[in-house]
Amino acid sequence: MTTRSPKTPAPRPWAGLAALGVTVACAGAALSWSGEEGGRPRVNDTRAGVSYAVPEGWHHDPAADRQLLGAFSSRISRAYGTTPAEDATVLTGAAGRPVPGAELRRAAEGAARSNAAFFFPDAAPTLTESRRTELGGCPAHTVALDVPHHGGTARLELTVVAGDHPAFLLALASDAADTRVLADVHAVEASVALGSRAS
Repeated sequence: MTTRSPKTPAPRPWAGLAALGVTVACAGAALSWSGEEGGRPRVNDTRAGVSYAVPEGWHHDPAADRQLLGAFSSRISRAYGTTPAEDATVLTGAAGRPVPGAELRRAAEGAARSNAAFFFPDAAPTLTESRRTELGGCPAHTVALDVPHHGGTARLELTVVAGDHPAFLLALASDAADTRVLADVHAVEASVALGSRAS
């Protein structure tokens, strides 16, 4: 089984999601450098109003952001060793509408399952985590699903922000047991700053 890609039209070995079922006009995200994360580059996604650090070994291609499916506005990926195949992807975008705090868990879990069904249509996901958290200092909810994939288990992790700044961050990892990749994903989440969206 091959996962679907957040890029179109050509399929790729690794992919993203159909976030919350919304369509957002695509816009490139600017890559800038900041000393705040030990000199790591940051992606400034003005469409989603999200900025985040790029972990070592991960890559951002601003030109490729323009080819993402409509729900996404930026993407970073991690290559496996020296091969071109990606083993992890993080995508961000605008969630389309504000999500009240009282609906956050339900919205996040529903969106995570919907995206798992879209990108892993023949697999039955297992909910492994559903917790309140923060993204960029705002209330958020994170949902993690384990999904059977190529004889192993992949991880889908979705965080949705509540309130008047509806944004999401989605991570896909081909190996749910790879603690290094999951640590990178959580470092990206911890580095998120929220700001004004581009008009």
